[in-house]
Amino acid sequence: MKKLLISMLVLGFVVACKKEAGKPVPNEIDTIVRVKTDSATIIKDKAKKEEALKLANDEVLKALKAKDYKAFASFIHPEKGISFSMYAFVNQKEDKHFSKADFEKYQPTKTLFTWGAKDGSGDPYKATVNDYLGKWVFSKDFTASQYSLNKFVGGGNSLNNLEEAYPKHDFTENYIKGTEKSSEMDWKTLRFVFEEFQGKYYLIAVVNDQWTI
Repeated sequence: MKKLLISMLVLGFVVACKKEAGKPVPNEIDTIVRVKTDSATIIKDKAKKEEALKLANDEVLKALKAKDYKAFASFIHPEKGISFSMYAFVNQKEDKHFSKADFEKYQPTKTLFTWGAKDGSGDPYKATVNDYLGKWVFSKDFTASQYSLNKFVGGGNSLNNLEEAYPKHDFTENYIKGTEKSSEMDWKTLRFVFEEFQGKYYLIAVVNDQWTI
């Protein structure tokens, strides 16, 4: 009887060991491969996003240079519209804002709008949409500027609150260095704030920056 009991215990132990051996064991190699794959996907997505933003930035600049404001309008956010800041400081309550429909409505007209106040004199800056885009926004050929993404290159004595005004948004900067003749104080920067909507990056803000008094 004892022998039979011992045999049964041994048999039970062997069966239990086999079952335990059959259980799936976490594979460290699989985990490492999965982490590497996820990291590669993140890097690929980031590169794709950066490429899309650079392309959008360049297309907007081309449209402004060619004074193709219909093409420019195609980049305006369909739901949020677009805001324009004359200088680095963004004032969302006072900066000129258009819905996409209003921009397309007024762009071909001679309607004057107040876009802000001129630095130094404080006089209101009044201009048509076309004049503002052609004479203020694209006052220099920014297609030949220094490009950066989510990084400020140019800066002066104006308060730059873009990141506070548009938190978690992507922005591009197009910077033109000042000339030696003017002690490099005639630098200018054009910034675009983008937001993704239905798989495309649209403009929600255009911010100019330059040396102020």
